[in-house]
Amino acid sequence: MILRSRAPIRLDFAGGWTDVSPFRDKESGAVVNATITRYTYVTLVPRRDEAIRIISADFDTFIEVQNFKKLEYDGNLDLVKAAIRRLGLKIGMNLYVRCDAPPGSGTGSSASISVALIGLLNTLQDERLSPHEIAELAHRLEIEELHIAGGKQDQYASVLGGFSYLEFRNEAVSNSALRLPPRVVRELEKHLILCYTGKSRLSGDIIKRVMGSYERGEKKVTRALLRIREIAVEMKSALMTGNLGYFADLLDENWSRQKDLDPTVSNTQIDDLFKLAYKSGALGGKALGAGGGGCLLFYCKENKEHLVRRALETAGVQIIDFNFDFDGLQTWQVPEPIKK
Repeated sequence: MILRSRAPIRLDFAGGWTDVSPFRDKESGAVVNATITRYTYVTLVPRRDEAIRIISADFDTFIEVQNFKKLEYDGNLDLVKAAIRRLGLKIGMNLYVRCDAPPGSGTGSSASISVALIGLLNTLQDERLSPHEIAELAHRLEIEELHIAGGKQDQYASVLGGFSYLEFRNEAVSNSALRLPPRVVRELEKHLILCYTGKSRLSGDIIKRVMGSYERGEKKVTRALLRIREIAVEMKSALMTGNLGYFADLLDENWSRQKDLDPTVSNTQIDDLFKLAYKSGALGGKALGAGGGGCLLFYCKENKEHLVRRALETAGVQIIDFNFDFDGLQTWQVPEPIKK
């Protein structure tokens, strides 16, 4: 049998950064996010030998080793190798990995890769992991195996799916699923515009600088992080009550506070795109993830989203169409195709 999995990427509406250590350890954090119908797909085809072949459609590359002991971190598909090594699978396999989101897009694509891989590989084990255990293991792969700085919201969003209000205190994570009225979900899908700037970024570099500033007690950074956490609480209420004008205002304020964290969170291209979007009919917006590139999200005025979309496309950025995902991580089996 062929095994498959998929895990969604996410949009972070408010609170990002507060899920990162050491801030979450000392102050606690809060995030509001939602997953969308853009996914990482992983396919596993068993082999008769012990060789492992990993094929990445996103990077148009592959690696092949004799067995799991030969998997070494060398900057080439290391996240996939880390999942295989940490789960201790000792079987031959062909792994095919594809993600709908561009690398470095700020949409939690690396977390969705980890989640999809762990969820798939765990189906081969006797001891099954819970959704929270999958999210925690996916986070540890990046922190412990690959030493990439980052928070926990992406992994939990990808596993759980839907709209979430997540709280972080030390290593503990609590999740409240936000059951929004269908009308609110449809209005968000109509009025939100997601675009890719064409420039990926290494979020770990920015995160290290920001958390370094926080640990040094820089007041501007600390005030910004505390306010970002408060915005997440207010964002939860705005969504639950369907107050989407307030939702747009909070996107805007969260972005302003993000820019207080580090000069590299924004740049000339991003600033120009924000000016263009507002001029064309956007009410509020923010860069996703750590910023500095990747994706931007805008909430538009009534029946102005087509004008914002057209202006952004004219500026040379890629519009990413989406709906919201409510399934989270999924795994399934398919028969092997008949060879002619």
